[in-house]
Amino acid sequence: MEFRDYYQILGVAKTATTDEVKKAYRRLARKYHPDVSKEPEAEKHMKEVNEANAVLSDPEKRAAYDQLGSRYRAGQEFQPPPDWDAGFEFSGPGPSPADDADFSDFFANLFGHTGRARHGADDFRMRGQDRHAKILIDLADTYHGATRTITLHVPQADEHGRVGVRAHTLHVRIPKGVKEGQHIRLSGQGSPGLGGSPAGDLFLEVQFAPDARYRIEGRDVFQTIPVTPWEAALGASIEAPTPSGPVQVKVPGGSQSGRKLRLKGRGIPGTPPGDLYLVLDVVLPPADSDKAREIYATMARELDFDPRGKMRE
Repeated sequence: MEFRDYYQILGVAKTATTDEVKKAYRRLARKYHPDVSKEPEAEKHMKEVNEANAVLSDPEKRAAYDQLGSRYRAGQEFQPPPDWDAGFEFSGPGPSPADDADFSDFFANLFGHTGRARHGADDFRMRGQDRHAKILIDLADTYHGATRTITLHVPQADEHGRVGVRAHTLHVRIPKGVKEGQHIRLSGQGSPGLGGSPAGDLFLEVQFAPDARYRIEGRDVFQTIPVTPWEAALGASIEAPTPSGPVQVKVPGGSQSGRKLRLKGRGIPGTPPGDLYLVLDVVLPPADSDKAREIYATMARELDFDPRGKMRE
């Protein structure tokens, strides 16, 4: 998938106001509208123009796209980074799936779920619109529960039509046992209502911050634990740091790298809780001293061991 430069498609500067974006879109629509255009591949160009306008005319999508797009150029091989839109606050309801059916995979990957209504069918009432944002939390927060101060970025256009971002700071209670993809509802923190009607709600979609120590599947947590060759070969009782605190674990003798030790109920809390799997990683001491090299040389002489023997069978 290639990165799309929507500013290049509309022929406007990245500092363009909403009025300038609107004028550029109208000019290109007159040029490429398939009902009147004689330009080659007019329909294809019109779809590109419509897609670019859908992003750049929307302050919320444009602000998030600007943050992402500063690192890419048109035509560059592209995959959206994980959680690229975390921390941006979007309003709903948004377009239905049919509205962007003619848009590119690039658009669908970025905005397929951004700006859509997620809750209820009554969002068109006079109450304020619900808003939503993705937030990143530490894995430890779901084990113990926590209160965190979170600052969201709220895209908006000023009186001159220039898109900017204001900060929306919240104190959020992270409930114990919350899973990835779950929503925390903050009542009345959405868009203001009309005519004195109540404000909408803000829904925070929870994602766990990237952490090389853990892999998460539902409520199960996988954690790599380094062990010495003698602990793996002879068996040992070791202390393992885990998200819920240190635990004593028995390593069975004859273990190899990749062996999983299941700690039932020590995954993400819930009813029932998940499990924690400690994945053993046998780590060799460095041969960085005469003594260490002597021990390795003795092992080479004394042990009848060929790790590649089965490959030759």
